[in-house]
Amino acid sequence: MENKETFNLVTHEYERYRPVYPSEMIDDIITYLNLNKEDSILEVGCGTGQATGGLVSKDYTNITCIELGSNLAQFTADKFKSYPSIQVINTSFEDWNNEGKRLQLIVSGTAFHFIDPEVGYHRAWELLENRGGIGLFWTIHVPVYDQLHNEIRSHYIALAPHLDDSHYPSPDEVIQERKEMTERSGLFADIMVKEYNWIQSCSSEEYVALINTNSKHQQLSDDVRHSLLERVKGSIDAAGGTIEKQHKVALFLGKKKV
Repeated sequence: MENKETFNLVTHEYERYRPVYPSEMIDDIITYLNLNKEDSILEVGCGTGQATGGLVSKDYTNITCIELGSNLAQFTADKFKSYPSIQVINTSFEDWNNEGKRLQLIVSGTAFHFIDPEVGYHRAWELLENRGGIGLFWTIHVPVYDQLHNEIRSHYIALAPHLDDSHYPSPDEVIQERKEMTERSGLFADIMVKEYNWIQSCSSEEYVALINTNSKHQQLSDDVRHSLLERVKGSIDAAGGTIEKQHKVALFLGKKKV
C-alpha cells in the first residue's frame, strides 16, 4: 500500500481528528493572487475537504476537487452537495482530464508530495491561466523533547524505530527542501513561504486517534500499531491525561511564469 492510499482507510477519523487549516492561510492565498470569487480553483488531493471548507467559508466555491481515494472522494462530495459549483472527481492529478479548462488557482494540502515533482509542477503550470498561481501547503512535524514526548519516543524506538522523529529532518530543512524543489521547476515566480504555528491540547484518546490517521502509522502491521498506540496512550494518561501537540503548516506560493 502506498502512503497516498492509506488515508482512504481512515476517512471518518481523518475528518474528526485532523485539525483544519488556518483561516489566515486561506486569506493569504486569496490575497497573494488577488483572487476573485468566480475564479476557477483546482484542489489536488482534497481528502475530506478540509481545505475546501476553508475556501467555502470565504465564499470561494468554484472548485474542482481531485481525490484518488474513492471513500474520501465520496465523503467530500456528500459534504459539499449543497454547492452545485463544487465538483469532486475520483481520479489522480496525473490522469485528470481537464477538458481544456484553465484555472486561476491550484491548491493542495499535504498531498502534492505524492506526485512526481517533474510531472506535478509542470502539469500545474500547464493548467493555469497566465495570471494564475499555486498555493501548496503541508503539515510539518515538529519534534518535542520534554519528558512526556521523550517517553513516547522510547515506544517508537522499541516498536517502530523508523518512526523515531529524532532522526527526521528538522522543520526548517523540510521547508527549505520544498522551497528549493518549487524553485528548481523554473515555472513559477514570486515564490513565497509562509508558516503557521499553533498548539492543540489533546486528551490521550484524541492524540492516539490523530496519530493513527498518519500514513506511516497506517502502514505498520496491526499488532505493532495497536501496541504502539496503547503504549502512547498509557504514557499520556500517566502524565495527567493530556498532551500539547505542536502544529506547523508551511504554505508555498508561486505565480505562473509566462
